[in-house]
Amino acid sequence: MAHNLNFNELTGKYSFFSVKQTAWHALGQIVQEYPTSREAIAHAGLDYEVIKAPLFAKGTEPAIDFAVPDQYATMRTDTNAVFGVVGKDYQIVQNADAFAFFDAIVGGGDGILYETAGAIGQGERIFITAKLPGYIRVGNGDDVTEKYIFLTTSHDGSGSITAAFTPIRIVCQNTLNGAMRSAQNVVRIRHTANAKQRLEDAHRVMGLADTLSVQLEGIFNQWSKVRIEDEQVKRLIQLALCPNSETLALLKKGADDELSSVFKNACDAAFGYAMASDTQQMETTKGTVFGAYNAVTGYYQNVRNFKSDEDKLKSIYLGGTAQARAQKAFDLCADFTKGGAAALFMN
Repeated sequence: MAHNLNFNELTGKYSFFSVKQTAWHALGQIVQEYPTSREAIAHAGLDYEVIKAPLFAKGTEPAIDFAVPDQYATMRTDTNAVFGVVGKDYQIVQNADAFAFFDAIVGGGDGILYETAGAIGQGERIFITAKLPGYIRVGNGDDVTEKYIFLTTSHDGSGSITAAFTPIRIVCQNTLNGAMRSAQNVVRIRHTANAKQRLEDAHRVMGLADTLSVQLEGIFNQWSKVRIEDEQVKRLIQLALCPNSETLALLKKGADDELSSVFKNACDAAFGYAMASDTQQMETTKGTVFGAYNAVTGYYQNVRNFKSDEDKLKSIYLGGTAQARAQKAFDLCADFTKGGAAALFMN
């Protein structure tokens, strides 16, 4: 799997840090203690400033340079790497401002722990994961899910600032990022003149985390007590991974021989994970709806191959395919719990 971590030739280091656990091809800095936000910025190589520089074009007759009105290049000041072109209203959110968002949540206290952070490409996109206090406990307490906030922002004008509540099941590192149909676990903030203020106000993600973690604990515990047969797990996986209406129509009429080999291979791999993974043999997961949900999230987190770590990050955390499939699996599990096996054949 390829990576796209920023390599800073000035320092000779990759722009990434992780606490204790190696990741991203064992690149970057591995530290043993949870850092402060200032230390995390330094460990991850994010201690650079981004500016908006005037954009110039070269004329032909006469051959002079002239400023392009209301257009600017974003660039980092240490390496002079140019990230993108933005308009006059684009507000730069410095890397330190992103960490200030986390610090503001707990008033600079000890409640939040910075676990990973890094920069992608030339430094045009950064990401941070921070662990929140407390856990989501399923069953007798051995099946534990930790609570995280994931934040990413770009400096090239390509997207909004995104902060999301992201629970991760410890035993297999599954990102359980499905959300209740009536709730949102993501806050998106535009790079406008008010972006910094809105980033500071985005501590409402903490409120979402508190609310969703309580609700998810109740739901996951309920699912861990609802039995589901292997064939029903296979059906649920097919519906969750279904890529389009044509495939859904084939599933409904039982035309499995007409399904694409790519889709069938993906379903087989997810079902294999559901049946064989050690983390699927626990009391909370073996033959349960909670296990069926983990089969889908675990497939994307631990089985499926992505072209790069960046693609995996986008798919799982940034509204990509894996996140959408996890949400579909969540909805199917909720329907099954309420309506039984019939719910799987009504989709």
